[in-house]
Formats: sequence, structure tokens, C-alpha cells
Amino acid sequence: MEAVADGYAGDVTDPGDHASATSACSSDIDRRLEQAITDLLDDRRAGATICPSEAARRVDPEAWRDLMEPARGAARRLVASGDLEITQKGAVVDPSTATGPIRLRRPR
Repeated sequence: MEAVADGYAGDVTDPGDHASATSACSSDIDRRLEQAITDLLDDRRAGATICPSEAARRVDPEAWRDLMEPARGAARRLVASGDLEITQKGAVVDPSTATGPIRLRRPR
């Protein structure tokens, strides 16, 4: 079955169960954001950075602003897995305490 929660469609077993719909949608969006981050960095030269908004725009060009916090969350998960660094002003920062504009890059 197809259900829509928070503006995104996802496969869920019970379209009346908002928690299931949100969970299914969130995990799909999360995977898509992680993949967008990875793809964007793959397309750049070594050492290049991207903004999380680029991944959000790739996933949903119309509603990308709504995906900014999920994009930052995707970046934090990629940091935890060792696949990414989050920087501010060129310096690596702790993803749990970083506030304000951030950039994403492959670990050096």
C-alpha cells in the first residue's frame, strides 16, 4: 500500500498508522539523503566540500528547505560510520555540537 506522511510517499503496511508511515518515509528520505551526499562528493575533486542543502535539493528540489535538518542528520550518520567529516571554516567539528553553516567532505 502507498501512504503519504509529511508530504512524502512510502510503502507501509497500514495507511492509517501515521507512525508507520512517518517511519517508512523517514528511512526512505534518510537513505536518499545519505546517497545524495555520497553521490555529490563522488562527483567532486578530492578534498572538495558540499553543503547539506545540495543533498536536500537533489532529493526534493521543491521542498528542500524542509529537508535541511534531515540532511544534517544524514551527515551525522555518515560521520559516525567514518565516511564523512563535518567542517566549519575549514576545521573539522564535532557533529553533535556544530551549529550554524557546515560543510561536508570525505575524511582526509
